[in-house]
Amino acid sequence: MPVLSVMLDYIYPWPNAAGFYTALDRGWYRSLGLDVDLRVHSYDRGDTLAHLSRGEVDFGVFPPNRLLVRREAHEPIVGVAAVNQTGLETIQALKASGIERPRDLAGRRITYAPTPRGRAMVSHVVAHDGGDPTAVELVDSGHNELTSEYLLESGADAMFGGYWCWDLLSQSVRADEFITWRVSEIGAPPYHSYILGTQERNLERNPELVRNFLAATARGFHAAAKDQEETVALLRRALPYHPFWKLQRSLELVSTTWFYKGEWGQQRADEFMAPYADWLASWGVLSDSGIWQGATTNEFLEACEQ
Repeated sequence: MPVLSVMLDYIYPWPNAAGFYTALDRGWYRSLGLDVDLRVHSYDRGDTLAHLSRGEVDFGVFPPNRLLVRREAHEPIVGVAAVNQTGLETIQALKASGIERPRDLAGRRITYAPTPRGRAMVSHVVAHDGGDPTAVELVDSGHNELTSEYLLESGADAMFGGYWCWDLLSQSVRADEFITWRVSEIGAPPYHSYILGTQERNLERNPELVRNFLAATARGFHAAAKDQEETVALLRRALPYHPFWKLQRSLELVSTTWFYKGEWGQQRADEFMAPYADWLASWGVLSDSGIWQGATTNEFLEACEQ
C-alpha cells in the first residue's frame, strides 16, 4: 500500500483541513489502497511548496499566488483541487484608532508580513476605497501569528492577514474592540484561498492514484460539512483546549467556502486564476500574467463522489 504524504497549510489541525482528517478517520483513503500521512511544514525549511518542490511530500495545500510565482520560475507543480472558493483573509482595525473604512488606513500603522503580494493587497483595498496607499505605514509582523492579541500588543492601528474563520478560535479579547473586513468584500480580486497540488510527474506516473486520493478527499469534505457535530468531536481530540462552540462556529464558517455548485475541488481558472494572475502582474508580483494557463487542472476530479 503506497504511503502518500500530504502537507497541510496550517497548524495541526484546523477546521479548514477537516475534510482530510474525516477521510482519514473513516478509513476512506485506506479503502482505496492509500496510506495517507498528514503533516504540517517546518518553518525553517520553507513553506509547503518548498517541501513539495524538493520532493519531500506527495501533495500539499498552498495559496495559488505562491503556486503562480513558482510556475513562473519553471517549477513543475500543478493545482489539482481547490480547497476554498473564496479568500479567507481579513483586515482588522482597532475601533479606538478611529478607522471606519479601508481608506482611513492612509496615515495609519498596519502590521503584516511585507511580502510583495501582501503589500499589493493592502495597497489595493485602500486605493479601491479612495485612499492613498502610499500613506499607509507598514509595521513588519515578522513571524508572529496574526491574532487580535498581537494587534493590541504591536502598537499598530490595524492588521492584515488573519482569517475570518480562524479569528474566532484564536481571539480571546472582546470582538467589539475591532472592525473586521473580509478582503473579498472590500475590493480584493476573487481567488481560491487554498488549493491542493502535486508535482506534474505524479500525474503522469500514477493518475489513478491521484484520482483515488481526490475522490476520498472530496468524500471527506462533504462528510465534514454534513456531519458537523461528529467533525467537531474529531477536531477536539487534537484541539482539546478550544471550546466546543468555537470549533463548531469556525467549522460552520469555513465549510461554506468548500463547494462550488455543490461540488468540492473545482478550480475556476477563467473566473479566479486568470483575473488573479492579471492582478498579481499589475502589482509586479508576477512578470507573466498568462502563467496561470496550465497551472491547474480539474481532470483528476472525475471520480469524486459528491
